[in-house]
Amino acid sequence: MNSLEYTILWRRLDCPGHDSCCLWKSGDGWQLSGTAIFLFEQQPCLLSYEVNTDSNWETRTANISGYIGKSIIALTITRTPNNRWSINDKELQNAADCIDLDLGFTPATNLIAIRRLALAVGARSPAPAAWLDFPDFMLKRLEQHYHRLSHDSYKYTSPDAGYANVLEVDDYGAITRYPQLWAQEI
Repeated sequence: MNSLEYTILWRRLDCPGHDSCCLWKSGDGWQLSGTAIFLFEQQPCLLSYEVNTDSNWETRTANISGYIGKSIIALTITRTPNNRWSINDKELQNAADCIDLDLGFTPATNLIAIRRLALAVGARSPAPAAWLDFPDFMLKRLEQHYHRLSHDSYKYTSPDAGYANVLEVDDYGAITRYPQLWAQEI
């Protein structure tokens, strides 16, 4: 039986909601699993996710299930051997050559990019991601940039999403404060 490496609980700042996830070593990689529960346009949402990476923190697969109001969500996302992405076995071109997957409804997947990049203080890197946009659940290329300012902070910019701010992280690389969106509770 695997033991949990890390557990996290976030509170949404832009609407009522929480997200709890856990991380553990799984075979030759990592598994990040969690559930986000929040209110969206006066509808209850519950989205469970599982993201699997290799030992270098490169995303392999993800599963998302749950609901938004009365709409059922069931997605299987896979990064193909030729570095393309598919949703429910339909290959997409939009996010070709992206290594990371960013789930637009949780801060959990930022941990994967931060761990994969392993930036020294002062270093910066682009990190384009296959972004599962919320609420349309379309996979799009999302330009992202991380600049490590200190042991526990990154200047994060995502021009496509119109977002730029300083993200605070803990020793594990998990977001503790995502201004205007999320704050880690424990």
